[in-house]
Amino acid sequence: MEKNININLKVWRQKGPKAKGAFETYKLDGISVDSSFLEMLDILNENLINEGKEPVVFDHDCREGICGMCSLYVNGHPHGPDEDITTCQLHMRKFKDGETITVEPWRSAGFPVIRDLMVDRTAFDKIIQAGGYVSVNTGGIPDANAIPISKIDADEAMDSASCIGCGACVAACKNGSAMLFVSAKVSQLALLPQGRIEAARRAKAMVAKMDELGFGNCTNTAACEQECPKNISISNIARLNREFLKAKLAD
Repeated sequence: MEKNININLKVWRQKGPKAKGAFETYKLDGISVDSSFLEMLDILNENLINEGKEPVVFDHDCREGICGMCSLYVNGHPHGPDEDITTCQLHMRKFKDGETITVEPWRSAGFPVIRDLMVDRTAFDKIIQAGGYVSVNTGGIPDANAIPISKIDADEAMDSASCIGCGACVAACKNGSAMLFVSAKVSQLALLPQGRIEAARRAKAMVAKMDELGFGNCTNTAACEQECPKNISISNIARLNREFLKAKLAD
């Protein structure tokens, strides 16, 4: 039997990057425990629009845990209190009747607030543009098995590539570091022979861009790994450090 709960929402409202924000509280009754967190926010916004008020701005797209855009800080956790999921996969059954739920945007110098719960995450795109790619010769299509790759390396590269760039690692880090994201993107290429050509330049360029964009330093607290919805391992950070050190020694 479907169950409904009543909740109190404490939501961060901010009109722009330079505006002063504050929490506003809303009461919602009769929310189905089978609804997703974003569906609950949709209901809140319908109520606000019907009352002639400004709806809460939040980011979303696929609602399938793929795109990483649903970047919300819920009750002190990136993507909420459930494990290994994005916010769009969080369901209201994780909350109790009468509970007060605090919803905030990512907090990082690298992710300035656009409005309310939406932040500008284009910094990650700029880091990828700095070196998260490989050069290939265009022309004939090579055979699939032309370059032998061990299963261990292929599996590890695929695990690293599962990073969706949501920014939960940055939000979880007390320093606002983007090292888990950057190291995952470096690892997925560094583990494969196709990525070795630009390996040295890649590590230096992506780390430099990360620092330039205002992300903090990594102090290995592993909060990023704990809160990552895709279970990206901090072993990638060790690999990035090795790649970076080798590049610097080569210079």
